[in-house]
Amino acid sequence: MTVPFILDTDTAQDDCVAIVASLLDPEADLRAITMVAGNVGFDRQVRNAQMTLSAAGRLGTVPIHLGCRRPLVLPWVSAENVHGDGSGGLDMDFAETVTEDEHGVDALIRLTAESPGEISIVAIGPLTNIAMAAVKDPDFVGNVKSLVIMGGSNNGRGNITAAGEFNFYVDPHAAHVVFEAGFRDITVVPWAPLTLNDAVFSREQLAGIEAIGTPLARFFLTVCGPTLEFDESVGIPGTTHPDSLSVGVLLHPELVTEARGYHVAVETGSELTRGYSAMSWGVHGLEPNARVVEGVDAASFHAWISELLATETTPSRALRGGHFG
Repeated sequence: MTVPFILDTDTAQDDCVAIVASLLDPEADLRAITMVAGNVGFDRQVRNAQMTLSAAGRLGTVPIHLGCRRPLVLPWVSAENVHGDGSGGLDMDFAETVTEDEHGVDALIRLTAESPGEISIVAIGPLTNIAMAAVKDPDFVGNVKSLVIMGGSNNGRGNITAAGEFNFYVDPHAAHVVFEAGFRDITVVPWAPLTLNDAVFSREQLAGIEAIGTPLARFFLTVCGPTLEFDESVGIPGTTHPDSLSVGVLLHPELVTEARGYHVAVETGSELTRGYSAMSWGVHGLEPNARVVEGVDAASFHAWISELLATETTPSRALRGGHFG
């Protein structure tokens, strides 16, 4: 039985891999992609999603809904210094490509209302769309089966500031709303320590993916190339893949080796610790509002991604440009 879900994304680098996994895994029933302001310019994110659909041979088969183009309160902050344009310089002919007229927030509300308690959401960008849906429609929270969030650090270091992980830093007010909204089932895939321990692909592992030789493997290496260079420059021994891991956690819960309940709260009032995720582990009198993943089977995660990248696809439209070094 497949898993129906919506992917809420700020498509760049590993978001592209998350889309590929959402399209090609036999367990996946991807109902829609909703776009949120995050990694790179909003229109660039949309093009990155369309190019990913094309690379998988699925352009035009999954609706793309344009969501919030800025955070709830604060100005948008990009991660272009990390990801470049988010696609490793890829381009294609975008003539006659389409996005849906329905706003991403409205799509989230409608799709979950049409199948209450059946559709999950994997949110791998800032939580603006999810917060807006929760505020706009009081029934939305109850209609969502489960919510997987890539964001925050488990009382650990950030990746855009010393305290702030990017997704929560960009829109801390949205993250605060989501964790206080009362979703029945939230799973958090954090940046630190989980991603840094279990979701980094080394140069050796990337060489193995290069040897696969499929168009999808080449696409993966191209979109991840600039981020690899950045990650290595700050002491991370490879490319980071928390977004595709978040999809994996939904589709293959057996990947999770350790998780526990926490009360997650996100800082909104301090510039120094903006977006900090305070995760209380049960000794402070706070009820858990999320399950936080603390360990995954890293070898099985890498094998899963490699298997998907070995899928032979015919791109819907030719991709051009890009590099991997």
